[in-house]
Amino acid sequence: MIRALKENWALFVGMLMLMAANGLLATLLSVRGSEVGFSETVIGIMQAGYPLGALIGSVVAPKMVQRVGHVRAFGALASMCSISAIVHLVTNDAISWSLMRLLAGFCFPGLYVVSESWLNAKAENHMRATLLSIYFVVQIFGAALGQAMTGLNDPSGNLLFGITSILISLSLVPLLISTNPAPKYIAPERLALSQLVRVSPMAIFGVALNGTMQAMFYVAMPLYGLALGMSVGQAALLLVTGTLAGAIAQFPIGWLSDRTDRRLVVLGLSVITVSTVLLQLGGAFGRVHHISVALLAASMLPVYSLCVAHANDQLTPSQIVPASGTLVLVLNVGVLAGAFGGPFVLGWAGPDSYLAIYGVLAGLTAALAMIRRAQEDAPKDTRSAPALAMQSTQTAAMLHPQARDSEETPISQD
Repeated sequence: MIRALKENWALFVGMLMLMAANGLLATLLSVRGSEVGFSETVIGIMQAGYPLGALIGSVVAPKMVQRVGHVRAFGALASMCSISAIVHLVTNDAISWSLMRLLAGFCFPGLYVVSESWLNAKAENHMRATLLSIYFVVQIFGAALGQAMTGLNDPSGNLLFGITSILISLSLVPLLISTNPAPKYIAPERLALSQLVRVSPMAIFGVALNGTMQAMFYVAMPLYGLALGMSVGQAALLLVTGTLAGAIAQFPIGWLSDRTDRRLVVLGLSVITVSTVLLQLGGAFGRVHHISVALLAASMLPVYSLCVAHANDQLTPSQIVPASGTLVLVLNVGVLAGAFGGPFVLGWAGPDSYLAIYGVLAGLTAALAMIRRAQEDAPKDTRSAPALAMQSTQTAAMLHPQARDSEETPISQD
């Protein structure tokens, strides 16, 4: 394990800075957009550029990595991400911000594809799951760190955008100075959506619904805090609290889902989400909003990984890799809807209606789990739920620890 960590230190350090930059930028744009006078609808349109770009990037980026190699692709994409952050710094109009959000959405999937395929290819089978868990923790810590930085004092309005660009640029350095050669990358094929729907409707529709909820959470939760009268720092802390709660909940929920029908776990989590929303709307938590947000995130965010694991339970080993690409595209459709719909509902109908949407979507997820449970028995061969990073799920699904061979031949010209 020590040797594996030494070999992959560049990847972990680079990903820490990259996730901090991504978490900071996503939260900063919602908060700063509100400060410069953008309406919630305009912010939603701007933020929807990220998943729209990700739909394109998730198709183009793997081909780029396959053509020019991991390090060159990472360098080119990180440079364009850094440029997008700088443009936000020098402009204050919604059109340029939306275009730069589209560019960032295009680039970040490629950065995740590089990182995750590198780690999967370099890890040996007996330590793959452990390395992926470390990678997951690094991602969550980096994203939470970036979200928390939104509350830093920035009177000029330029410091945080500059920090974002610096972090993205610095993420290149560890990979460029590492002497560990990059692995060969083979872009996975995609499993037809219609075929995957026939195999696991629960996975397809569950992923789409959860993608919508995740995007509403990451894009609009800071705006929800501001609408409740919180300061920028308090609103950012609301998002950080939820992110960390969702990360902590992943592991016990994954353990539980390995020992029972995953659809029952999805059903239970969805019921908790609905109950949390009803209690919050009824004033049960008073003004302690961080508790309700932590419960909401802990019951909502792990559902994506359970849906992916449920799909994997019903797929052959050769189908798992292409299915992950299809599920990511489905997720991004949901993310696109949530990135626009969350701020729109918040601005049009207020904080209570924004919160109620979580209850509606969780209720639909619960109904889906109950229907599929009644129609079909659970798969006999259940596999471990993959540890899926919440920021990364918007762009590239983590492969199942047992899903692919790690014996790709390294290439030195990268």
